Amino acid sequence: MPPIPEMTRYGDWTIDIGHVADDAAVVALWTDCGLTRPWNDPFDDLALARAGPHSILLVARIGGAVVGSALVGGDGHRAWVYYLAVAPDLQRSGLGRGLMAAAEHWARQQGLPKLQLMVRDGNEAAAGFYAALGYELQPVQVWGRRLDGAAGSSLRNTP
Repeated sequence: MPPIPEMTRYGDWTIDIGHVADDAAVVALWTDCGLTRPWNDPFDDLALARAGPHSILLVARIGGAVVGSALVGGDGHRAWVYYLAVAPDLQRSGLGRGLMAAAEHWARQQGLPKLQLMVRDGNEAAAGFYAALGYELQPVQVWGRRLDGAAGSSLRNTP
């Protein structure tokens, strides 16, 4: 796979591929951004993504410190973005746009014609961000069923 290009257009940050050594900082970022849920172990999510050939963790850094991330995976027909996160003090800096551009770049490299993501009901800030990037609400319903018996099986609480 060709490398993800570094992006420095918005100051002194870069985007590259995340590694196991980044996991604690990435999970701390996800927690700070309110993306984690008690029934999903984020370290397990990272390990699962790394175990397969069809996903990548993109990490934004300033001076080596993790300040943003996007977990991107492909299912053969489309790419999905999970855990897009930007440090709260850097939101609205262009970093989220940079991470999404890197996710789109990766999806194109994989030959995937579409990039999708899910936004929890009530998260108007995220919905507005994706709409500003040209993403459109899709005419589908997402259905799910927990297979692990974990709490959060209602529609309101499902990840």
